[in-house]
Amino acid sequence: MQPDRVVIRLESVTRVYKVGVERIHALDGVDLELRENEYVAIMGPTGSGKSTLMNVLGCLDRVSSGCYELDGENTTGMSDAALARVRNERIGFVFQSFELLSRSSALRNVEMPLIYSRDGWWSRRKRATQMLRRVGLSDRIKHRPNQLSGGEKQRVAIARALICHPSILLADEPTGNLDSKTSEDILALFDQLHAEGQTIILVTHEESVARHAKRIIRMKDGCINSDLPAAVDQARRGDLIAELGKVTK
Repeated sequence: MQPDRVVIRLESVTRVYKVGVERIHALDGVDLELRENEYVAIMGPTGSGKSTLMNVLGCLDRVSSGCYELDGENTTGMSDAALARVRNERIGFVFQSFELLSRSSALRNVEMPLIYSRDGWWSRRKRATQMLRRVGLSDRIKHRPNQLSGGEKQRVAIARALICHPSILLADEPTGNLDSKTSEDILALFDQLHAEGQTIILVTHEESVARHAKRIIRMKDGCINSDLPAAVDQARRGDLIAELGKVTK
């Protein structure tokens, strides 16, 4: 791991959608740098642009203008096939709804990205077994999703996301379908992964989840409204809540 190596760079990125005759600027000139082993939370209300930013960072959506570099490579002009390889090999996805194959075992679900990878398919079973052990599921390898708890399903999804050793782990509301105790267990796993060197981008609307990150980016109207170390962000938020409390008294 190279200290302070930039893994993501966005320069003047826009994403414009056409709805009838209307043009919606979901992202409006976003500049952003994320470095290796950062743990970042992206927050914002509905319509703020955080989901669109997540889709752009995950190469699920293309920018309308500007530049998006991942690991120093400009993704803007990549073909669909090249973007598919980037999604498979460089980005690990964790979703709120787990997105597991219902008829496949935990092992088979974790193996899946390696089947479509240019290398590693021949050792996929061994690697998937090791990854399930890493997330604490060595005794659930043969279980199907309907035999797993919500927390176990999310651990399988995390193991699958990590199987190709991605540059970034991109988690979209990863605790949204979990109870509070299970959510804390999953967030503790993210904390552990970050401590081991994994770069993590967490998209959430929950303040309690964002507090696990080391940096909090807040979106508003398609722009980055604030970008602060988590401790500073939380201090400012506390001050704001205190001031609002005085006004309402």
